[in-house]
Amino acid sequence: MNIDGIMRAAPVIPVLVLEEEMDWAALAETFVAAGLPVLEVTLRTPLALEAIRQMERVDGAVVGAGTVLNERRLDEALAAGSQFIVSPGLTEALGKAVIQSGVAYLPGTANAGDIMRGLDLGLDRFKFFPAEASGGIAALKALSAPFANVRFCPTGGIRPDTAPDWLALPSVLCVGGTWFVKPGDSLDVIGERARAAAGLAR
Repeated sequence: MNIDGIMRAAPVIPVLVLEEEMDWAALAETFVAAGLPVLEVTLRTPLALEAIRQMERVDGAVVGAGTVLNERRLDEALAAGSQFIVSPGLTEALGKAVIQSGVAYLPGTANAGDIMRGLDLGLDRFKFFPAEASGGIAALKALSAPFANVRFCPTGGIRPDTAPDWLALPSVLCVGGTWFVKPGDSLDVIGERARAAAGLAR
C-alpha cells in the first residue's frame, strides 16, 4: 500500500507511544475491529520494535514506525516489519534512504521550505507537525494554497473534539491522534475511543 492509500484508509491514524507491556497483537486487533487499521508505533520507547513485530502479523493491520530520525532507526524499523515510515521532520539523507527502501513514507513538515524539499525528492504526502504549535488550522490553510497537489496528516496537539475541524480541510486526508492508549487502559476503553474516531467524517 502506498502512502496515499494508507492516509485514506481511515480518518485517524493512532500515534502510539507504548510505555507498558501489553498484548500487542490484541491491541492491533482492537484497532482493526474498530475501523482504524493504520497504526503508527513511535520509536520513543524500548517496547516499540517488539510491538511492531507482533502487531504487523495481525490480519488487516497496517503498522508503521514513527519518530524515525536517521538511517539506523530506519533499518531497525524495517527489520521489525514496518509497512510505512513516519519522521518528525525531513532531511535529504533520511528521505533518500526511505525512498530507496521502497517503503511508504510520511515525513514531517512545518513550513514551505520543508514541503519544497520534499517535492524535490518526489514526495507530496506529508505529516504537518507539530500541528497546533506550528500555527494550527490557519497555518495549514495558508501553506496549502501554493501547494495544490500536496496532502497532509496533521499530528501534534489534535484532540477528539478538534479533529473534525482539521478533517474538514480539503488538503487533509487524515489526522494523527495520540489520545488512544494511556497507561492502565483496558482494551475495551481503547476500542471505544477507536470506534468514535473511526466514525469521524472527512
